[in-house]
This record gives sequence, structure tokens and C-alpha cells, in this order.
Amino acid sequence: MKISPFKLERYFAKYEFNAPHLLCCSDCESMSIGDLLKLGQVSEATLSNVWLGYTESQGDPALREEIAQLYSGVNPEQVLVHSGAEEPIFNFMNAILEPGDHVIVLYPCYQSLTEIAESIGCEVTYWKLENCPDWKVDFDIFKDQIRPNTKLVIVNTPHNPTGFQFTKEEFKTLSDLSNEHGFFIFSDEVYRYLEYDENDRLPSICDINENGLALGVMSKTFGLAGLRIGWIATQNKEIYHKLAAYKDYTTICNSAPSEFLSTLALKNKEKLIKRNLGIVNNNLSLLNQFFDQYQDLFRWSMPKAGPIAFPELRRGEITKFCHDLVTKAGVLLLPGTLYDKSSNNFRIGFGRTTMEQSLNRLEEYLSATL
Repeated sequence: MKISPFKLERYFAKYEFNAPHLLCCSDCESMSIGDLLKLGQVSEATLSNVWLGYTESQGDPALREEIAQLYSGVNPEQVLVHSGAEEPIFNFMNAILEPGDHVIVLYPCYQSLTEIAESIGCEVTYWKLENCPDWKVDFDIFKDQIRPNTKLVIVNTPHNPTGFQFTKEEFKTLSDLSNEHGFFIFSDEVYRYLEYDENDRLPSICDINENGLALGVMSKTFGLAGLRIGWIATQNKEIYHKLAAYKDYTTICNSAPSEFLSTLALKNKEKLIKRNLGIVNNNLSLLNQFFDQYQDLFRWSMPKAGPIAFPELRRGEITKFCHDLVTKAGVLLLPGTLYDKSSNNFRIGFGRTTMEQSLNRLEEYLSATL
């Protein structure tokens, strides 16, 4: 397989551990192992007794039991645990796609959601979100994109990087079209449970569609990226078995301590979600004030869910702006050109407790340069 460099990850490799003010992170505030143990009222002695042998390739049964409780229509045997989110994306596409298959991808998106399919030799069509003034989808355009050989539709909701969220009616329409035309739906749902209004929460695609696959991970909503645990949940037995067989050639099984700690975290998921939503909502109020003050420079589209948004720079070129900002002020924003060459937007992240300091530094930079 020949695959292009991952532009976003190469950008982070250059700046993430050098810039003092990270204002574009896509995850929520993390915590130490000690704090997680206290949250679950578990002693350090319990962790020290975790056996460091091989684990079950499908994932620890206790962990799959906890993951299954995030859904209403799947059981633990329909959950396949992976290392992070990238591995299940990579494995799924390689397990089911063939050269010449047609794939439709909601766009802009995380690069691997298009790049892997293209590297396999698939025909990839971008279903572009419209920003007018808020992000939205056009189902008439989507219907026109469906072909007889459309095998897969990839969506991400809540959405990275815009904060867009399908309505329940739109999500049902997507599922109905899958049933009508026979394509699979791969739904990246790593920000599920971070809706600002709980009434906006969608059912998981794996709960409403037998050909739907839901992607989840510990890093985003739960803020535990260092555990490197992700999963796919699906009712489709054939796809599940293909994925499990393909995983034998990647990680085979997962880290025993990570599975133990992920199980503990999910047993306390309500506490983690409440904690991270509190951080997000507090930071979002600060961002609303900031962008209201700088309306002449930025176009702000209020997100519906998640810890990220995708404002537009009204004056200047976004790549130059971001480079100057990180070079002179040490504030890291993510230029939208890493998603789409024509974009003049940037990703801003607000799931961490340090956002206020980073935003203040951005204001200092703007005051000195405007």
C-alpha cells in the first residue's frame, strides 16, 4: 500500500510538544492514573495486581460489557476493541473495501477517513458541509452522489472539526438510504455524549442500522488518550468477523493495563462526561465573548457538540496567520488547509482547562499585530 503522509499528524509532530499554548487540541482534559483510581474508588494495589499477559483479541469481556452499555442495540459480542481510533479505521477499510468501490465521505474530515480508501483504489466522493452561516448538510446533493457501486458512506457526528451535528431526522434519512441502496455506514462517533443539549444526542448508527458500524474511543469524550483504547460496535456478523481476522495482522490484542483502566473509566462514565462537559461549556462561553469582540477578523459558527470548532479568518491567509501566531506567541491553532487546501478556517479546541490562558495569549498577539 502506498499512502500519503498524514498532514495533520505531521503538523502536530512539528509543533505540539514545542508550543506552550495548545489551542487546537481535539480531546478533552485528561487525568493521571492516580486520579482515575480515586474517581473509581479503586486502590493502587488493585492496579498492581493486573496480569501483564496476553489479553483476548476481541477485548477484555468486562471492557466490552461496559462499552456495550453505551448503546441500546448491541451486546458485548458485537464490540471489537482496538488500539485507539486509527487502528479500527485502517482495519475496517482494508477488510471490506476493494479497488473500484465507491465511497462517499462527509467532508471536511480526519484525513484517514478518505486517504485509506483512496490508497486502496476506491473512488471517493466528498459530501461537503455547507457553512451558510452554520454548518449543514444537503441531502439532495448526497442522493445525487449515490451510485450503483457505492459500498460505503463515512460520516462523523458530532463532527471534527466543525462541531456540526446531524439532526435525528437527518440521521434517520441517512439510515433509510442505506437500507434502500445497500451501502454500509461507518459512523465516527468519538464525540458522542458531548452534546451541549442532551436532547440533541443521536442514537448510535449501530443501534438503528444492521449495516452500520460505530467508532468509539477513550480519548475524546472521556479525555483518556494515553490509554490508546478504541472500538467498533456493529450488528453485522460478517463484517465483525472480517475485522477480527484482520486485527490478527495488526495489534492482535490490546494492553492489559489500558483495558483495566478503560473499564474503570467507563464504570464511572457519568462522572467523566459531566466533568468534561463542564470544562467545554465554561470555555465555550469564553469563546463566544472572544469572537463577539473580533467579528471583523473572524467568522464564528457556534458548534452543536464537542470540544472543537472551525472559525473562519476574514482577513489574511490562514496558513501564514497560524505560522506567525505559533512562531511569535507560542499559540498553536490548526490551519484548515490541513483538511482542505481551499479553506481559510482554523480548528480551535476548548476541551482543556488551560484554554483561558491560551486565549489570553492569542488576544495579546492580536492587540500587538492589528
